[in-house]
Amino acid sequence: MTKSAAEVMHDVIVAAVIDGLGALRTASKGVPNALLRDLAAIHPNTTFQDLPADLQASIQTSVRAAFTKLQSEGYTVLNPKVAGVTPRPAPRPQAGPGRGPGGGGRPGAPRDQPRRPRPDRPPSGKRPPQR
Repeated sequence: MTKSAAEVMHDVIVAAVIDGLGALRTASKGVPNALLRDLAAIHPNTTFQDLPADLQASIQTSVRAAFTKLQSEGYTVLNPKVAGVTPRPAPRPQAGPGRGPGGGGRPGAPRDQPRRPRPDRPPSGKRPPQR
């Protein structure tokens, strides 16, 4: 029985996290304070180069293992640049009535209906005389 892609990725991510934690323990050389310092240094803006070398190696190994596992489960993993596949452009949102270019007049009004002049201004676009 084949697994769904979500199940395969779940297995891969769990294995990567466990391997990453083991790599952090290895990088701290068994010193609890060093492990805590390395853990505290990881935050959402941490780059790959900021991570300890053992953790970087673990992540690279996990990525290779993820592709291998996906392929062994029967999924195709392609690099669009190498495979010559051209990606489809993302669909553009449709401009609705009253929105964006060519959107027409009032929101909710049909496009073929002309705009009505505003009641506070004459239709010619001139301002009323000041009193």
